Amino acid sequence: MSAIPKIQVVVDGHSFEVPLQSNVTPLTAPAIPTAPRPVRIGEYWAEEGGVLAGLMRGENGKPDYFLIVPTDPAAEVESIEWGGKGENEENACSEFDGQANTLALAVDSEIEHPAAQWAHELAIGKFDNFYLPSRRELALMYANVPELFKKGEWYWSSTQYSEAYAWIQYFFNGTQYSYWKGSYYRARAVRRVYPFNHLVL
Repeated sequence: MSAIPKIQVVVDGHSFEVPLQSNVTPLTAPAIPTAPRPVRIGEYWAEEGGVLAGLMRGENGKPDYFLIVPTDPAAEVESIEWGGKGENEENACSEFDGQANTLALAVDSEIEHPAAQWAHELAIGKFDNFYLPSRRELALMYANVPELFKKGEWYWSSTQYSEAYAWIQYFFNGTQYSYWKGSYYRARAVRRVYPFNHLVL
């Protein structure tokens, strides 16, 4: 019969030999779940179907959110009218919240607004919550992911400037300008994702 191994234990300066029981399962630390590496700004976010343009500040106490630029060609149109010439859309004047602007133009208004309606009705894969970005959201995209847009082209925002004009973004030098709603420019639909849905602990 083989000898039972012992270990030396010291308690208050006194040394003891304690048999090591072979039927005792040693304690092991619980496995720590590993989370996927967070997506960096400018990288493709496969789970969300687009490129992460950055973290956008929520307006009037609303939560901040990630701005997602879809890479599917269906998310951009080359030429479309803002619409509603001469009409004051007072609920589509937010400089930050393109989603609220889009809903005001495409759902609440009785006037035709082709660019906002196009974005609102867009569906790509499992996603159907697109909208026309605000002027500040466009500015964030110009700052962080300009390569996703047609260089030297103007893009509509969902932000009204006046009864006759709306804001547009120039993807060459970052200029923003208000222009006639009856004009035709490019438009790019975007989505938003709230950070608390993607916490990495």
